[in-house]
Amino acid sequence: MPYHLCSDCVKAENNVEGEDADGQGGLGRGAAGSGRGRGNRFRGGGREDWGMRNQDVSTGDLFVCSLAFLKILLCLDWDRLNERLAGLSAPTHDLPPQDTREKKFTGRCRLYIGNLTNDVTEDEITQLFQPYGETAELFVNKEKNFAFIRLDYRANAEKAKRELDGQMRKGRALKVRFAPHSAAVKVKNLTPWVSNELLEKAFAVFGEIERAVIIVDERGKSMGEGIIEFARKPGAQMALRRCSDGCFFLTASLRPVVLEPFEQLDDIDGYAEKNLPKKNPDYYKAREVGPRFAAPGSFEYEYGTRWKQLHELYKQKEEALQREMKMEEEKLEAQMEYARYEHETEILREQLRQRELDRERQKREWEMKERQAEEQRLADEERMRRQQEEMQLRMHHQEEEMRRRQQENTLFMQVILRFGT
Repeated sequence: MPYHLCSDCVKAENNVEGEDADGQGGLGRGAAGSGRGRGNRFRGGGREDWGMRNQDVSTGDLFVCSLAFLKILLCLDWDRLNERLAGLSAPTHDLPPQDTREKKFTGRCRLYIGNLTNDVTEDEITQLFQPYGETAELFVNKEKNFAFIRLDYRANAEKAKRELDGQMRKGRALKVRFAPHSAAVKVKNLTPWVSNELLEKAFAVFGEIERAVIIVDERGKSMGEGIIEFARKPGAQMALRRCSDGCFFLTASLRPVVLEPFEQLDDIDGYAEKNLPKKNPDYYKAREVGPRFAAPGSFEYEYGTRWKQLHELYKQKEEALQREMKMEEEKLEAQMEYARYEHETEILREQLRQRELDRERQKREWEMKERQAEEQRLADEERMRRQQEEMQLRMHHQEEEMRRRQQENTLFMQVILRFGT
């Protein structure tokens, strides 16, 4: 269902962004807005006492410390994001269907209440919306006479808006509108293969998501765009920052998603007569003449025709630009596929070269092992030959020693026999 907006809602939302408790700026400001909010604590004094005895810390030192602390936080956020992204690289076939049950207290149930008086209280506003369901996150700005409140369900918020808008309070007609979703982003450059489920699964790494939907035409065909509503503003800011700094792909295609803050338009309430600035003199000048057809050949008809021609020229140029962009997209797709083919071919060539190098290395290792085995075999044969020669030499010496002793024994016996005779 489309959002309800008015200029008062947008102005009040911008004022509230600077007064949020987390001190962070609106969407699109990134780290600069966040740093500005947190930097308020370091204003208002040349020196501050942080409990360090006999030590003074200058404002510049505190600013440097705050920057270092913010850098540490960003590094931690990046590490946690990388851990969550590591689980997304697997195939995403047949994702389970989305949980379509309505969540309570979403950003789509947040109402703006304008034209209040400065004596309004939170209890009064709470009692005013109590018949329409549970309420939460009430914010009142008594200086600028507006407030924000969040109801439990969209149907209750619509009922409260329908019944309370224009209701008189202390001589003033209340202005009740749907507040802009401060944590919504628009996703562009999507491929036809991105579904609601894949969109939610991919961007859930940045934070809790209330709603993720792909925009389709009257035939249900994807328009290449989608809307993501985060539960909290930091999640939307991180998604905008990361997708702006890097290339985030949702499918095998090399078309990165493009994120931008979602500008919500009102096509339900429109621009009522009571909202016109009737004190402006141009209002009465424009309303002096009512609706009519111009007579052919008249002054009105001539310049009306020129306006129509200008509109037709704009339409033709817009169509020509769309055709040109379509041709550029097809050209980029063809270049991308050719580059992918070349890249994959080069990878296969590199793998083949690596396999050849590995095979050559294995061949050299086998040859070296074979040469070492041959050398070891020759060394073993040489050692066995030497051992055999040494054994034969010892046996020869032993035989000569035995013959010598036998001769000595024979001579000794002959001597004994000769003297005995």
